[in-house]
Amino acid sequence: MTRQLNRRAVLGAGMLAGVAACTSSPAPEPSPAFDADDWESVRAQFTLDPAYGQFAAFVLAPAPAPVRAAIERHRAGLDADPHYLPAGNASPDATVRETAARFVGADARQLALTDSTTMGLGLLYSGMRLKDGQDVLTTEHDFLATHEGVRLLADRTGAKVRRVRLYDDPAQASEARIVEAIKDGLGPRTRVVAVTWVHSSTGVRLPIRAIADMLAEANRGRDEADRALLCVDGVHGFGAMADEMGDLGCDFMASGTHKWLFGPRGTGILWGRAWDALAPVIPGFGRSSFVAWQRGEGPAETTADLATPGGYKAFEHRWAMTQAFNFQKAIGKDRIQRRTQELATRLKSGLSALPHVRLATPDSPGLSAGLVCCSIDGMDAAQAVSRLHGRKVIASTTPYVPSLLRFGTSIVTTPEQVDHAVEAVKGLA
Repeated sequence: MTRQLNRRAVLGAGMLAGVAACTSSPAPEPSPAFDADDWESVRAQFTLDPAYGQFAAFVLAPAPAPVRAAIERHRAGLDADPHYLPAGNASPDATVRETAARFVGADARQLALTDSTTMGLGLLYSGMRLKDGQDVLTTEHDFLATHEGVRLLADRTGAKVRRVRLYDDPAQASEARIVEAIKDGLGPRTRVVAVTWVHSSTGVRLPIRAIADMLAEANRGRDEADRALLCVDGVHGFGAMADEMGDLGCDFMASGTHKWLFGPRGTGILWGRAWDALAPVIPGFGRSSFVAWQRGEGPAETTADLATPGGYKAFEHRWAMTQAFNFQKAIGKDRIQRRTQELATRLKSGLSALPHVRLATPDSPGLSAGLVCCSIDGMDAAQAVSRLHGRKVIASTTPYVPSLLRFGTSIVTTPEQVDHAVEAVKGLA
């Protein structure tokens, strides 16, 4: 069998059509029976300790059986043959893109593959082309990856960065005030509006569609190169909410797939519809990169393929992203959102009845997702997490000041675990 040189370098470009793996990997261990309509069957796909209520699964999400099996299959193939490709698939990166695109309702050409949300945001803000006088708008509530990303953008370009406050009490946040605060923060030369879909600090879910509609009005009459671009850290909504890119209306969204999607660790996507606003940050290994390099010239324009960082990856994890998307699709995105929010609503209802608990997350499902954040009177969040663990409840803390106690309801959570968590928090009084 003849193989091209630099075979690994062009894996994602689809340049190896017709090349098959020369080594067959061993058959994976049998997976538990899977009934996508049965939540117990869904939970059975995970190896989580059933003795604990799992309310921090989103931190570094466990993988379900189909994803674990795919990772092991690809790992065994690569260990046996460094020229391994999945059987019958000469372009596994392209398959990942196509599967991801179907999941988010987009064109595969709009998707870059990344290792995490932070990498996606780094590629976005480090690559953003700004003209003299253009500025950046963000909020006080965003995570380090956004705040540092736009700070580095400002250091590189000299652009001014402004922050707006969207709410004082997150539990009382309102769509109207959120949209109005961003609108009031816009300037005539604002090029980047950097926000987060679901705040990891409070659990507030921003009305991205309403923000996008407001920006569409603000952009009327602006030249394309001056249009305010809505850029979203989507990680705590992606996989938990059913919205597709057309529903959200943003210009870019970055997300890891190893959180609420329960995909392989170290994987992510950056979706965009305005790639010409960016310059690639890390050399890509796609077809267009190699063709331009071999001709001694730079690529003509930025594409998602060019923006995807090249280099060797943990391919056994990247290629198993396909199974993660398909697992969620089999369950149903709408069902996952309903389940996530029903459990979150149940948890909020129980916690709000406890006199020593102060909820930070809005009651409204329209302004929240799966995160439920709160404070415990007289106890810091880390102490609460430790004591809850002793009561068989796994929660987390928010990495902000002040830090809050944080729960996440998801497809691995049951109503009984929610009720047990409420009782465990009650015992912290």
